[in-house]
Amino acid sequence: MSNVVQFKRPSLKEEHKGNTLCKSGFHKWVIITEKQFDVKQGKLVTSYQCSRCGKNKVKAI
Repeated sequence: MSNVVQFKRPSLKEEHKGNTLCKSGFHKWVIITEKQFDVKQGKLVTSYQCSRCGKNKVKAI
């Protein structure tokens, strides 16, 4: 017979790592430097992205 590999389910701690802070509103914002000008508004903007969950936020200067 062939060797059977047992797959281990991730624990709840590993599965929800970092998500609980974002759900409570404590995001870890990182500035994205690729997109600095908004064509529709005609203004310079600062784009932020959460490094944990990937949510985006745009702030006009």
